[in-house]
Amino acid sequence: MELHRQGSRAPVPGNTDWFSGSVRMEPVIGAEPPGRPGAAIVTFQPGARTNWHTHPLGQLLIITEGRGRAQSAGGPVVELLPGDVVWFPAGERHWHGAAPDAAMTHIAVQAALDGRTVDWESPVADRDYLAEADRSV
Repeated sequence: MELHRQGSRAPVPGNTDWFSGSVRMEPVIGAEPPGRPGAAIVTFQPGARTNWHTHPLGQLLIITEGRGRAQSAGGPVVELLPGDVVWFPAGERHWHGAAPDAAMTHIAVQAALDGRTVDWESPVADRDYLAEADRSV
């Protein structure tokens, strides 16, 4: 068993090569092989978001606080609220982050394939990020 007490692992700022705006990441788990899961608590300040990216084995998001947005390539921008659970299948190009006027925190869970959990791409253009969010999805 491996136990990590709350606050025992320091948060780190989001890498500016992968995120726009102010992002803080708190590690939850990074299992050593043969385990695959990796997870982090990620807090996005208003307007902050990931770049476009994919996950070789998919990604699970559990929204815990605030209000956010997400989009899969070719789909609408959708609003995210506390309690929402989002699944991005393996290889699905997407982004996620805070709303323009509110912070958002989520738990992100993804599994490693050959040691890789994510493939980062280009930043999300402001015109795409600021598109009206679909609240009906």
